[in-house]
Amino acid sequence: MRPAVVLLSGGLDSATVLAMARADGFSCHALSVSYGQKHSAELDAAARVARHLGALTHKVVGVDLRTIGGSALTDAAIDVPVDGVREGVIPSTYVPARNTILLSLALGFAEVVESRDIFYGANAVDYSGYPDCRPEFVAAFEALANVATKAGVEGHRMTVHAPIIRMTKAEIIRRGAQLGVDFALTVSCYQADATGRACGVCDSCRIRRAGFDAAGLADPTVYR
Repeated sequence: MRPAVVLLSGGLDSATVLAMARADGFSCHALSVSYGQKHSAELDAAARVARHLGALTHKVVGVDLRTIGGSALTDAAIDVPVDGVREGVIPSTYVPARNTILLSLALGFAEVVESRDIFYGANAVDYSGYPDCRPEFVAAFEALANVATKAGVEGHRMTVHAPIIRMTKAEIIRRGAQLGVDFALTVSCYQADATGRACGVCDSCRIRRAGFDAAGLADPTVYR
């Protein structure tokens, strides 16, 4: 089994990606990042998911993005929006450079565990319009990975996998269910409470709930 590093947030997208990587024959090292998000429930969920899906290791790295702020997910002065996704508008829940930073950490970890494969749950269909969830970004980061690393320079090509990038939320949920993902373990809410209960009104909750409805599956989310 080839080693892979999988970015694991604790949400349903990254849980499905971890299950997909394992189904493809990879031995998975899960990596979660405590980046200063307003709640830790998703990191608790990531630990549960890593155990449930048999990750070889699960590492949590700390990077405090509160120091630069600029996002409703890291800045206490900015409220999480609850009025739904608006087409063509990047919401305040966008965290500046988050995926660039997270993938950079995954890239460093991949070199350490001698992996040439990084997986993350970018999605360009049912999402909030984040620029670092587009195919163009994935391709650009992969190109960077192959000029910025010892492995890449020595001819060991690094690949950034975004297997759900063109899937709808319903398709992601169905695929995860087929692979045995227990979505009750996951947390997607931007403002979950300490026990992981979801608000039901933030963009992420709305997208998640609509995905389960469209998939024809029961939503196991516990709402406040």
